[in-house]
Amino acid sequence: MSFDFEQITFKDFSINDYDAVLKLWKLAGLPVKDKGRDCPEKIEEELKRGIAHFILAQYRSELIGVVLVTHDGRKGWINRIAVHPDYRRKGLARLLVEKAEKHLNEIGIEIIACLIEDYNQDSLITFSKLGYIKFNGIHYLKKKKYPEI
Repeated sequence: MSFDFEQITFKDFSINDYDAVLKLWKLAGLPVKDKGRDCPEKIEEELKRGIAHFILAQYRSELIGVVLVTHDGRKGWINRIAVHPDYRRKGLARLLVEKAEKHLNEIGIEIIACLIEDYNQDSLITFSKLGYIKFNGIHYLKKKKYPEI
């Protein structure tokens, strides 16, 4: 499928976009915790606290890409990037990452990171091409209050 990059528009997320974002995450193969951290109430809470920012990419009013950008005040994180399967390998993920980086830089965040699971080779390749380097020496551990979060 070909499309004109000039017709892509970017917008900030509003809770009215929730169902479309969830649908895209699922279509893109991302795991969704819609009863936990991905439920609308949790997302609204993160947005209100100012630690989360979604950037949506639309083509002819269809949601074709999304990235969730978060930060802890010192380090920014690029999370949950998803591109509609029909629009992959056309440079949209790169545009979303660039928009995410710009947002973080504008609020004073100078270190940007992402966590990519081993199975997600496409994301590993994409982020490597964009100048992200693998950091050996950190062990990612987690503890959940509830299994569904």
